[in-house]
Amino acid sequence: MTERVDRAGLQVAAPLANFLEECALPGSGVAPDAFWRGVADIFARFAPENAALLATRDALQARIDAWHRERAGRPIDAAEYQAFLREIGYLVDEPAPFTIAPGAVDDEVACIAGPQLVVPILNARFLLNAANARWGSLYDALYGTDAIPGAAAGKGYDAARGAQVIAWAKAFLDRAVPLASGSWAAFAGGEPALADPAQLVGRAGDTLLFRHHGLHIELVVDRTHPIGRDDPAGIADMILESAVSTICDLEDSVAAVDAEDKVAAYANWLGLMRGDLEETFEKNGQPLTRRLNPDRSYTAPDGSAVTLPGRSLLFVRNVGHLMTTPALLLTDGREAPEGILDAIVTSLIGLHDVNGARTNSRAGAIYIVKPKMHGPEEAAFTDRLFDAVEDLLGLKRHTIKVGVMDEERRTSANLAACIHAVRNRVVFINTGFLDRTGDELHTSMLAGPMIRKGDMKGADWIKAYEDRNVQIGLACGLAGRAQIGKGMWAAPDRMADMLEQKIAHPRSGATTAWVPSPTAATLHATHYHAVDVSARQEERRAEPVASLERLLTVPVAHGHNWSPQDIADELENNAQGILGYVVRWVDQGVGCSKVPDIHDVGLMEDRATLRISSQHIANWLVHGVASAAEVDAAFTKMAAKVDAQNAGDPLYRPIAGNEETSLAFQAARALVFEGATQPNGYTEPLLHRFRQRVKAG
Repeated sequence: MTERVDRAGLQVAAPLANFLEECALPGSGVAPDAFWRGVADIFARFAPENAALLATRDALQARIDAWHRERAGRPIDAAEYQAFLREIGYLVDEPAPFTIAPGAVDDEVACIAGPQLVVPILNARFLLNAANARWGSLYDALYGTDAIPGAAAGKGYDAARGAQVIAWAKAFLDRAVPLASGSWAAFAGGEPALADPAQLVGRAGDTLLFRHHGLHIELVVDRTHPIGRDDPAGIADMILESAVSTICDLEDSVAAVDAEDKVAAYANWLGLMRGDLEETFEKNGQPLTRRLNPDRSYTAPDGSAVTLPGRSLLFVRNVGHLMTTPALLLTDGREAPEGILDAIVTSLIGLHDVNGARTNSRAGAIYIVKPKMHGPEEAAFTDRLFDAVEDLLGLKRHTIKVGVMDEERRTSANLAACIHAVRNRVVFINTGFLDRTGDELHTSMLAGPMIRKGDMKGADWIKAYEDRNVQIGLACGLAGRAQIGKGMWAAPDRMADMLEQKIAHPRSGATTAWVPSPTAATLHATHYHAVDVSARQEERRAEPVASLERLLTVPVAHGHNWSPQDIADELENNAQGILGYVVRWVDQGVGCSKVPDIHDVGLMEDRATLRISSQHIANWLVHGVASAAEVDAAFTKMAAKVDAQNAGDPLYRPIAGNEETSLAFQAARALVFEGATQPNGYTEPLLHRFRQRVKAG
């Protein structure tokens, strides 16, 4: 039983109280007594409203379920459907034209287009890798991946592979920083004559710094280096500005179920904001300590000093409105809304940067991504909550910026109104195909059996969703003021495919898109040199916004008769993905990892992918496409598959043959068999329940 202490009538878990009073508050300028009184006031004001918003979600879902139940077996009339959604308040009126005004924001948010990492905040080593991924070696990224055909031979340096890498990189440089004549492949060194001399913006010794489309390229010239000594120009490496920003995630990629977990997460965020986070680990039998990289210094052509950030601009993603946390109990003894606690604590920690050296935000902002909001009413709630936190911490209004995850159906259907609700602090919108699909499945659970999961990406509502996100964002003035983002590339070992496909994101007019690793960030950065995102946004401004009717088209499989094998394949694919993720979450507390899929391809999985798979099977159960026995058979068969895929993990607990005792297996089943009744189809309530049981022994 966790010890609790009384603070202004709140019952606070001792580990959280100790962390706040001994680590987070000192140096913040906020007195502990005033802090706790303010925290109690915020919970008294906002916890009841948070509960009311969740009740509204449930009420709307009940009305939608009843509407579909009454029309079972009939095609959905688009006009009738929209009229119904407006009648119940699911759809709201569009706001009059407006332009967002978030105030002082960093260039990485307003005007630099480039890759974005999302990293679990509980893993300090991953956090440091991500923060330091602002700069990455293109040579290394190409050499060690399948980005270009072939692979290095042997354990030492493979000169043939190296030549292949250098040729690719110099061809890239020809496109991004062309010479006045000739190719970089033939460049013999000395002063480069550029087609646009203004692209040379700095030097550090013999190393040259170029800028293209707002991103920097560092050409490392070192004739003593093993690579540089064999290069005609002495080029030893090509360093790209890569992960321009990083989201440090408290939400879908972590398993934080109690006060101890929350404190560990908050402590890592504090280390980042103070700049003193470090992690020591063993590599090749030797201890290695990783720290945050310093800034990078150059001399401009006019002799002035040039300093560039050495690290990604860091956002923190709070949890949504749904979950509560045992880390703090309200005056009535109930668990506190976790999202409110996150807003208070992560902003308090942000003071160490804002009022300190500003090693993260030179503009003096605190960047919080807010996920899983349903509609403008919930966005407005977040805006008022952040007002209250600013007042508590003595911050100027709108110091706390917000990123709106456009990942729930009621938000994407009312996106302009959602942006309007946070127009003075919004710095980010993005599409999240995975959660958005999960919400699509749950919202329309009773409309009919859904198309197969693999067919979802080709559905017309997805295309409308992706288009509307950019089109509405541009109409609301996000260009030059805020990020418009796109979702994750989930296959970290398939960089050739990523290079071929993910260029679609900057071509869409999005200023950023998620990648799964620092290496992927460096490779994806080449796309932002290939596409002038600002020019692409200007082109897209003229487009009409994709219709709401297309967005609201429910992906029901009308008149589709799947074969028994089709059904078995779909169930097994979903069951394997569920088990592979849940067994790590529940048994080991791993919220995001590379999980082999049914074909043994490693995919980055988090709760969003789990939400789709569990809701899809739940939908097929509801409509009789599959029986409970068939689902159980798929789980049992896939348990053996997942055990085999995890055979090399010494911490892994086998589930095949232990189905009755494995809490992970029971959690996986519950996510499906209780899926139709979970709030909005979210997986968190069940995952937390089973993880807490594992931690309790």
